[in-house]
Amino acid sequence: MIDPILDTRQADDAPAYQAHTINQPIDHFPHSPRYAPHLTSTFKQRYFFDSSYYKPGGPVFLYIGGETSGESRFSNLQTGIIQILMEATNGLGVILENRYYGGSYPFNSSTTDELRFLTTEQTIADNAYFRQHATFPGVNATLNGPETPWIMYGGSLAGAQTAFTLKTYNKLFAGGIGSSATAYGTLEYPQWYDPIIKFGPADCISRIVDIVDKIDEIIASGNEDAINELKDVFGLGVLENIGDFAQTISYPIGGPMFYPTNTWQELNWAPGHGSEDFYHFCSNVTNPSPPASIAAIDTQLSKYTHGERWTGLGGYASYIKAILLPQCESGDLASTDDGCFGLSQNASYWADITNSGDRSYLYTTCTEMGAYITAPHHGPSLISRVLKVPYTQQWCRWAFPAGNYNRIPATPDLHQVNKYGGYDIQAPKLALIDGGVDVWLDLCYHSHFAGTTRISSDEHPSYLIAGGGHHWDSTGIGNISAEPDYIREAHLWEIRTVRRWVVEWEGY
Repeated sequence: MIDPILDTRQADDAPAYQAHTINQPIDHFPHSPRYAPHLTSTFKQRYFFDSSYYKPGGPVFLYIGGETSGESRFSNLQTGIIQILMEATNGLGVILENRYYGGSYPFNSSTTDELRFLTTEQTIADNAYFRQHATFPGVNATLNGPETPWIMYGGSLAGAQTAFTLKTYNKLFAGGIGSSATAYGTLEYPQWYDPIIKFGPADCISRIVDIVDKIDEIIASGNEDAINELKDVFGLGVLENIGDFAQTISYPIGGPMFYPTNTWQELNWAPGHGSEDFYHFCSNVTNPSPPASIAAIDTQLSKYTHGERWTGLGGYASYIKAILLPQCESGDLASTDDGCFGLSQNASYWADITNSGDRSYLYTTCTEMGAYITAPHHGPSLISRVLKVPYTQQWCRWAFPAGNYNRIPATPDLHQVNKYGGYDIQAPKLALIDGGVDVWLDLCYHSHFAGTTRISSDEHPSYLIAGGGHHWDSTGIGNISAEPDYIREAHLWEIRTVRRWVVEWEGY
């Protein structure tokens, strides 16, 4: 669930907000055996704020940073959802960086023992503590008291954390918006590919499904000559592990964990805020007039599949060779160095205890969230069916060996997420907004598996953006009236909802 829906501009190019810090307790639960031995120390948690719209009496909008640095979220204060809501309500916007991300690490490294305080319940307790203790230098007001309405916002994992915070600490907040809030924990999540199959370019999808079926037929045959020739077609003959091969060729569509190129998830409605890599890939697969050398690849493996043509294989393979393989700068494609394609088998790489967002995110995946992206058990697939739970679980084992005080579970402890309500999570003044073509939709409130039709109400507002992707409402362009109607109406709904919360909070 790594969340690459960030402004595609480099964070360093964005107007800077000063980083402030709060002394946040490392351990909010001194009596819970889960965190023994306990610590009484604090860490410096970073936050950034924009008071340019603020007027006395206005609300505070707490944007939960999620699995990235605070700087990567600056666009939300500039033209995105927080800017939209600040302008509409004379509010102040603040980005709170999650513990174990950006510059907000409790320790100088991330051993298994040191990561034991990276849990959902500790993270949402940070949000509650920040709401009660935050200060805003230069703002001529104290805003952490009960007289000030605070409203949360988060997208994706941060959206789930927003929902969990409202569920647990509801009386502290006037409301909260969880956008694409992945509130349901499950071990494997093959449904990630469902929106792509349903809504992607039809000829591109059908060709990939057919190619994957043929790939899996060759793999299942055990014919080493055929398997080696298959890998050679993609320029990946040096990869010994068939899972590494399958993962590498899945990258343009979306692989189990890595995102070396942008996928369906990174599409966005606003120019300059997403990437169309996915469509560039499909245009290669569906090219009606490829060069003869590429077109010939479509029949190269036909001898292994009863003479059937692999339509689009040449375009698929040429994209892998032209776009992906050059990312391995050493040229040793099987290398376990960063950027090469044997990396997933490098146990020492995974065990590196250096602080990083990738390591923190993997820890949360392995311990609580799950949602390993895998091939489906039945039906059409966009990735090889060798990509199953064990392929991802191996990284958990390598990355987090048992410590003195902490060991990861054999598979994620999904109860730590689902205890908040899963698909059916609700809390007073919690708004849940999702996108109808989001790859993460089936972990969210509007999931196809939720079982009941979602009807919005003032107490439990909800909104499904038809044609919307992964927390697309978080993006803005500085002019709501110029937005596409399906985004404009979602933003206007959020403004109306928030204004109602602010009015209602006056009678706290």
